[in-house]
Amino acid sequence: MINILRPILELSVVIPGLLLAYFPVKSGLKQPPGKLALWQGPLVLSLCIGGGIFCWHFHISTAVVLILIVLIVVILYIKVLRISIWKSGTIALSVCALFACMNSLARAVNAVILIQRQAVQPQPWFCLWACVFYHGICWLATAAAYYPANHAARTMVEDDNFARTWYVFWILPLIFIVCNFFMIPRYQDTLYVGRVLQGYIVLGITLLILLICFYTVFLMMAASLNKNARLQRENQLLDMQQQRYENLKTAIEEARQARHDMRHHLNRISALAEEGDLEGLKTYLAQTVSRIPGLDMSFCENRAADSVIGYYCSLAKRENIPFCLQIDLPEKLMVDEIDMCLVFSNLLENALEASLRTAPDHRQIEVTAYVHGERLLLIEVKNAFDGVIKEKNEVFQSSKRKGSGIGIQSVRHIARKTGGASAFSYKDGIFLAKVMLRG
Repeated sequence: MINILRPILELSVVIPGLLLAYFPVKSGLKQPPGKLALWQGPLVLSLCIGGGIFCWHFHISTAVVLILIVLIVVILYIKVLRISIWKSGTIALSVCALFACMNSLARAVNAVILIQRQAVQPQPWFCLWACVFYHGICWLATAAAYYPANHAARTMVEDDNFARTWYVFWILPLIFIVCNFFMIPRYQDTLYVGRVLQGYIVLGITLLILLICFYTVFLMMAASLNKNARLQRENQLLDMQQQRYENLKTAIEEARQARHDMRHHLNRISALAEEGDLEGLKTYLAQTVSRIPGLDMSFCENRAADSVIGYYCSLAKRENIPFCLQIDLPEKLMVDEIDMCLVFSNLLENALEASLRTAPDHRQIEVTAYVHGERLLLIEVKNAFDGVIKEKNEVFQSSKRKGSGIGIQSVRHIARKTGGASAFSYKDGIFLAKVMLRG
């Protein structure tokens, strides 16, 4: 009975590994965590038990069966996530690298136990206490990684500023997996030699420490990049506010000049009227009206939203794109203003770019934003578009480059982060974005 437990225990370390892999991707699940656990947990456990019984019956090593189970689990893991395969695949490789180091330590502990017992290893599996040790350190590693995986690693997964990082980071865990694989001795008896075992233990611990150090440095670098990205967004908002301020100064100066010139205009109009020059009066009035500044002074009481909307409004007017607004936002909002401005910026930038690719007669942008129940901010942006919108697995593809569009992904992430929601639809040449942010 004990012998059949040994291969089962060796294979069932897949369970804490899978749990660890899900920590940083909770927001990217296609199914609720509870529903996912109901079918995936029993399935993985059945694979481990079935694979263990198979290895015990045929008296073979668990290595090949473990690789097959891991491949099945990784495929299931990737399929239930909305995130890109680069992210999910890299996370899976990172967990495998960590557990490969654990496997090397368990192999060394197994050799130490057998040496102390002055016994040989008749079966191709770890002894029972080595299996228990293997399980123990895997669950301890999962528990220790809970906080960084749910914070720093999760931020990396959800933040689109790290999109290119995932294209290269997978190489690091793959190197550690290969190193641990080549550390496995061809003959188990090799580890019973004192110096070989000592070297194996030192090398295994060194690889584990190096891996943890690399992960720590990478997460710290990611946190720094995230901070820099946030500062860049804040600087971008300040630039928009500065431009909005300059536009308002220009409008105020034009209005002041118009008031100053009003007396001269009235005198000229009076003279034309006395002369009975009706055509000259019409021409002069048309010229005067055309010189009246048309810049809107303010769109809403909230300065941050007013700056962003004013910036894109000026861009739209420069391109002769109709820009209709229904904005009712108070000076103080419960939602984070940086998040709100990012949503407005991404939606309006997409709407503006789509309008530029649309026939001039069909161009239009409509923006609606208001507060509901003090804590909810509702935003709706509608724009016309020409051409085809590419969508794959509920992810909109970029029209400027290959791959998914970052703007809409960013809006979805912000909405989920605040506990809100987002919806995007398109029909009859009209694209509609609805976003709810919760304060």
